[in-house]
Amino acid sequence: MADTTGTQAEADEGAPRGDLTVRTMAMPADTNANGDIFGGWVMSQMDQAGGMAGVERAQGRVVTVSVEGMSFLRPVRVGDVLCVYTRVTKVGRTSMRIGIEAWARRFRSQLREKVTDGTFTFVAIDDEGRPRPIPPMPAAAPAP
Repeated sequence: MADTTGTQAEADEGAPRGDLTVRTMAMPADTNANGDIFGGWVMSQMDQAGGMAGVERAQGRVVTVSVEGMSFLRPVRVGDVLCVYTRVTKVGRTSMRIGIEAWARRFRSQLREKVTDGTFTFVAIDDEGRPRPIPPMPAAAPAP
C-alpha cells in the first residue's frame, strides 16, 4: 500500500499505482561513469517485479516477451531505495500486460519521486517452455 504521508513533490506526481513488489537499495556497483544508477539496473528490477506479479497471476512460470513505453523520468542515485510497483492491466489467453512504476525514496530524506515507468508483456509457459493458458481469477470468498 502506498504511503499517504507524502511531500509536495509526491502530491504533484500522484501516488504509485499498483502493489509494492520489489524494494531494494541502489549501491555504488550499479553506477555509470556519471555516478548515476544504470538504467539497465532499474529495468532489471522492474522486470523482476513484473515477473513476480506475473507468476502470481498466472499461477506458474512466465517469461518476458516485450517491454514498451519505458520512460526514464529522473536519475536514481546511490543510497536511494528503489520501490517497484506492479499492476496487471490486461490478461489474454496466454499473455498479460503489467504496468510497472519505479519510485525512488531519496537517500536520507522522505522525498519519494517517480523515476521510471513502462509496460511489460509476459507469457505463461509450461515446463517445456511452451505457452499455456492463464487460469481465470479465483472467485472471491463471500463476506461473512
